[in-house]
Amino acid sequence: MRIANPKDLPRIVDIYNSTIAGRKATADTQAVTVEQRQGWFDRHNPDRRPLLVEEDKGRVIGWLGFEDFYGRPAYGATAELSIYLDPAYRGTGLGSRMLQEAIDRAPSLGLHNLVAFVFSHNAESIRLFEKFGFQTWGELPDVACMDEREYSLTILGLRVSAA
Repeated sequence: MRIANPKDLPRIVDIYNSTIAGRKATADTQAVTVEQRQGWFDRHNPDRRPLLVEEDKGRVIGWLGFEDFYGRPAYGATAELSIYLDPAYRGTGLGSRMLQEAIDRAPSLGLHNLVAFVFSHNAESIRLFEKFGFQTWGELPDVACMDEREYSLTILGLRVSAA
């Protein structure tokens, strides 16, 4: 895995957009554009909150983002993780490799906790995080509304190092 560069952003957006229709991985209901995601991309800092990509034969096939949790200084040792994969690579073990990389990198980024916000009906993603020791730290019932249906959000967390 490597740090994402600006040339990767269109592919990162393509992979993200590939998940919208399934209503399992994002609360966005319409495709996003590269321009809309530029500020998000720019907020990633390789030394603190990296955005990583995985490639196959020079093509980005997945990405992993560390993001600030809740945006307040006292939460600086906690980061939210996002993992998105090209549809052709889902179920291949790529998500596991990327999540292990995130856990391995966390201490060097000054992180003590990793959290993930996963739709409660996304059993595959919940199983992935649980496989690596993440536990349910909370649930927000029926907080998202898409296609006139309500969806709950599970908060998963892992303590990666002590303060």
